[in-house]
Amino acid sequence: MANNNNNSKSSFITAPGFCPDCGSILPLLGERGGVKCYTCKREWDAAVFGDMEMTYTLHFNTKHTYASIEKNEDSNKNVADGPTVERECPQCNNNKMSYATLQLRSADEGQTVFFTCTKCKYVSVYSNYY
Repeated sequence: MANNNNNSKSSFITAPGFCPDCGSILPLLGERGGVKCYTCKREWDAAVFGDMEMTYTLHFNTKHTYASIEKNEDSNKNVADGPTVERECPQCNNNKMSYATLQLRSADEGQTVFFTCTKCKYVSVYSNYY
């Protein structure tokens, strides 16, 4: 059993990281050492996490991940960076472009579309402002 800051006992036994009073998952341990349950609002000390450990593994990309695509002059194939559409490139007049969308403005407004030419890699932006 874990005790809260008032030294009262919990209602039932739960796994570490869960509120011993209501059973809800607890937020991460704060800098000051205690946590407050989102549901029942009781405060608990660090002992409520028991001997839990958190580990992170960072996977770094190799230098080849972001290397530019070598252009093969002898090949007619154009490499696409995503789904493609028939859209004329304003720079080289190629008729095939890949696209990606991002929500850059508020949720009730349209997405911004980034078109990339499959031949020359020119990027054009389409944004629907109404």
